[in-house]
Formats: sequence, C-alpha cells, structure tokens
Amino acid sequence: MANNKNILIFRDLEEGEIECRIAQASEKGVALLLYKDARCDMNILDETVGAFNWKREHSRDNANCVVSIWDDGKGQWIGKEDTGTESNTEAAKGLASDSFKRACFNWGIGRELYTAPFIWIPAEKLATLRQDQNGRWKCYDRFNVRAINIQDKKIIGLSIYSENKKEIVYSFGKITDYREELKNYIEEHGLDEKTIVKACGLSRTSTNKQFKDALDYAKEQAR
Repeated sequence: MANNKNILIFRDLEEGEIECRIAQASEKGVALLLYKDARCDMNILDETVGAFNWKREHSRDNANCVVSIWDDGKGQWIGKEDTGTESNTEAAKGLASDSFKRACFNWGIGRELYTAPFIWIPAEKLATLRQDQNGRWKCYDRFNVRAINIQDKKIIGLSIYSENKKEIVYSFGKITDYREELKNYIEEHGLDEKTIVKACGLSRTSTNKQFKDALDYAKEQAR
C-alpha cells in the first residue's frame, strides 16, 4: 500500500482493465485511445486501501469530484480533486463518472495511460470502416489490449487485438508473448493442452496476463 516514505503506491493496470476507444476515423484508418472505467478505479481503491478507507464526494452538479483516502498516520482524510466533462449519453451520470476517474488519475491510478503511444490502425486492418449518409467516416470494429508492458509507470510495450479481424492489428515496443510461450512449453513437456486451457479458463480473447498465469500453472503440472 505504501512504502517507508509514506507514499501510496497503486499497481499498474492490467490488460483486462484497459479499454480501447476510437478517437477519430478517416478513409485511411482509425486512431485509438486507451482508457479505464470507474469500476476499475473502485476495484483498485478497494484492493489497495480497503473499502472503508476511501470515499468520493461530488460538487458543482457532479462536475467536480474529490476522492479521499484515510491516512492513519495523520488521523485524517486526504483528498484529491478534479473536474470532468459530460459524455454523449446520460450527461449527468457521465459527468460524475468522468470527474471521479480524473480524480483517481490524481492519485496515480492508471496514470501510465498518459504515456500511451499514438495508436493508428490502417484501413486494411479494419472490417467495418465506412462512410455514413453524411459522408463522415465511421468504424464499429471492437478492439482490446492483448498485452501491455509497463515499467516505472510508462508503457514500453503494447499490442492491440481486433475482435472483428481475429488478429493483432497494432504492436509497439517490447512485449513477451505468453500465448506463444505457453504453446511452446506444452509441446516441449508433452502436456495436454485441452486440460490446461480448461483448467485456466482460456479462450481466444484471453489476455497476455491470463496466458502468463496459465504458463505458471503448466510449469506446476510439469514438476
């Protein structure tokens, strides 16, 4: 939770906690943004400081949010505040959620997302890129973060998977592909792949971390 300098440390986000959003589209392709949702922030706060040791308070009709964490040493609540913006749907709810997420960024939760590279997916790797009746380019492809490598709160490796194309459509930096490592390990040690896949709940859309956990499981079975 905190080191000896009394600094609160939140863990890095995992693949399954990061979502991809299309920021812009043209006839040449789409640009993606990485983001987290409010549920992710709440889970990490519960996990790190405990459900009874943090609170959120909204003001200015949900435009501002203060996220406070209880400090035992000082015997008081320590709060950090930020302002949000309305979403395109459910404006009031979206505003409250956005101000909460921004306040959590102030605490350091998911701050590594600010270091994400420019993510561009070219048109040939898209399945649903088309113009609408007003001539604006739209894309309805679904993407997820297949693998991410974070060091010192900086993203140094990233891969993006397309649910529509069923393939990796973007790669950046240094990534350890645990999917491939698991496959090789199973072959080298003569393990039953179906048994490991079932035991670890793996699927086509499983994240790199889930395959890493499965590799650890496979190593235990091989002992």
